[in-house]
This record gives sequence, structure tokens and C-alpha cells, in this order.
Amino acid sequence: GFHKVMEGIHKATELGYRPVKVNCVVMRGFNEDELLGFVDFTKDLPLDVRFIEYMPFDGNKWNFKKMVSYKEMLDTIKQRWPELEKLPCETSSTAKSYKVPHFQGQISFITSMSEHFCGSCNRLRITADGNLKVCLFGNSEVSLRDHLRSGASEEELIQIIGAAVGRKKKQHAGMFNISQMKNRPMILI
Repeated sequence: GFHKVMEGIHKATELGYRPVKVNCVVMRGFNEDELLGFVDFTKDLPLDVRFIEYMPFDGNKWNFKKMVSYKEMLDTIKQRWPELEKLPCETSSTAKSYKVPHFQGQISFITSMSEHFCGSCNRLRITADGNLKVCLFGNSEVSLRDHLRSGASEEELIQIIGAAVGRKKKQHAGMFNISQMKNRPMILI
């Protein structure tokens, strides 16, 4: 499927989609040797290559030793491109963005494990089966589908969503505790 993926990325940039985000979960012993290649990918294409720290989800055989931290990735990249510059970001951003000067694209880091951003995260997710998740790592969900099917008004839905957001924690449980929690596999979120 590699050629179809590359064709899709190139087609999206040709059609003017900005940004085209390419997510890359970095895992020790699996693909950390491709880090510089992914940065180089942003030289001639206006992509946002997003390096995501390996996170525990049901079924992904998470192991702390496989996690490559943001700082380690950044150090590796700066050895090749010492001129790498940090880009400004919004307070609620879940990514730390950087750019190699004169490259068309940029890179970002999702640091969920080593430097959580829970206190400023404003992300909400609705799963394919109609549940609201206020935290990717949280195992609590609210069924919006059931409320909608039972005829909940817009005001009731606003209250239900507001209550769920109000229960959102200041920070997740920490990388060792999250791996013990029951949560959906990422593919089902």
C-alpha cells in the first residue's frame, strides 16, 4: 500500500489541502531510524509530519522501553538540522511544531506521554458508535447516541456535554498507570 499512500499525499498537496498531516508513531526498534527521512520529507512538500509518542491502547502491546520521547526525537533531528526553529502555537495546541528553515513543510511532536498537555487540551471526540470521549486516555464515555435516540433536546445535549467536559481531569494518570487502564483500541476511537 506504500505507493497508494504516497500517491494520496501528493494528490492532496496538488489539490491545495493545507496542511496535509502525516502521523508517525515512533517506536524504538521499529521505525526510529526513519525519523530523519520523515523530516526530509517536508523539504519539498508542504506537509506537517507529526511524530507521536507511542501510547498505550488496548491491543497495541505497549511497552515503555519502545517509547521514544519528544526530547530524544528532537535531539536526533537537531544533530542533522541544528537550525531547526520552534514555531509559535496556540495555548490549546496538542502539538509542538518546528520547521527547518527553507523547507516547505514542518514537523510537530505529540508529547502525550513525556510532556502531557491535558490542562490546556480542548479536544473532544465522538466515536463511530456515538459516544463522547473528553480524553483520548480516559475510559469514561457518554453515549450521545442514546440521548439523541431518546429525543433529548439541544439544551439537554448541551448540559450532558458540559457535564462531561466538567469531569475532564487536569492531567491523565501517567504513562505507567494508563497502560493498566481499560480503554478502546485506537482504531475504535
